[in-house]
Amino acid sequence: MSKFRFNAVPLAFRRAALALAATVAIAVTLIGGVPNARAQQMPDPTRLSSQVQLNQGSSELPNIDQLSKQVQDEADKFFGGAREQAWNTRNQMLDEVNKLNPQAANALRPVVDNVLNALFPGLVAQKQAEAKAARDAAARAQAEQAAREKAAAEAAARKAEQERQRNAFNRGPCPVDAAVCVDLDGRRTWLQKNGDVTYVAPSMAPGKPGQETPRGTFHVNRKIKDEISYEFNNAPMPYAIYFTNNGHAFHLGDPAYDSAGCVRLPGQAAVRYFNDLQIGDKVFIY
Repeated sequence: MSKFRFNAVPLAFRRAALALAATVAIAVTLIGGVPNARAQQMPDPTRLSSQVQLNQGSSELPNIDQLSKQVQDEADKFFGGAREQAWNTRNQMLDEVNKLNPQAANALRPVVDNVLNALFPGLVAQKQAEAKAARDAAARAQAEQAAREKAAAEAAARKAEQERQRNAFNRGPCPVDAAVCVDLDGRRTWLQKNGDVTYVAPSMAPGKPGQETPRGTFHVNRKIKDEISYEFNNAPMPYAIYFTNNGHAFHLGDPAYDSAGCVRLPGQAAVRYFNDLQIGDKVFIY
C-alpha cells in the first residue's frame, strides 16, 4: 500500500478539507466557550438556525448554519489568497470571534495558525517577527524621543540657572558696554556682553602694593600670544592683552602671587580672555 501524501491531493480537495477543518474547529471552540453549553446535548444542526441566535455574552448556542457558511466563505478566501491576504483574513477572523467570545478566540488562534502554516510555511513566524520588530522600533523611537525631551528640559534648566546667576551676579559699577570688568578689592574679574556676564575667571591676581593695577576705563590696544617681558628679564607673559601704553595687560600667570601691575589669570581663563577680547573692547577696572 502506498503511503498517503496530503500534498498529492488536488488543491481543490485540500482547500475543502482544510476549510471544513477550520469550520469545525471554530464551531466546536465557540460552543465550548459558551456558558452551560458543555452540559447540554448537541442539538440537531438542521434546527439550529431556527432555534437560536448568536448573542454576545448569552448562554444560547450559536447559529451553526450561519456560522458554518460565514466561516466557509472566509476560509475559502483565506486558503485561496496570497500570503499577505491570508494573514489579513486570519486577523479579521480572529477579531470577529474575539468580539463574540474572547476565550474562544484564544483557543482558536493556534488552530488557525497551524492551518495557515500548512498552507504558507513560515508565515506565522514571519509575521510575529515583523510585529516584534515593529514593537522594538516603536520602543526605540519612544526612548529616543524621551531622551531628546529630557535633554531639552535639562538644557532649558541650565539656561534658566545661568540667567538667574547672571542676574544675581554683583557687577558693581561696571558699565554694560564694558567687555571686561575687574574688581581689584574683590579680586575678581569677568567677561560680559551687553551687561550679561558670559564668563567669570576662577581666580586672578592684581598688582602688588606700590605697583597697583590702575583703575579706570581703558581699551584693548594690542594682543600678543607669546609675549615676554623685557623689563623683567624676558619673563613669559603668554596670551597678553594690553589695555594701557605703560605695559599693563591681562596675561597668563600664577594668581597665587600679585603682579607688577598686570592682571594675572590662570590657564583656561587667560585663553578665554585672549580669544574673546578684541582690539578696541572697553576695559573697566575699579
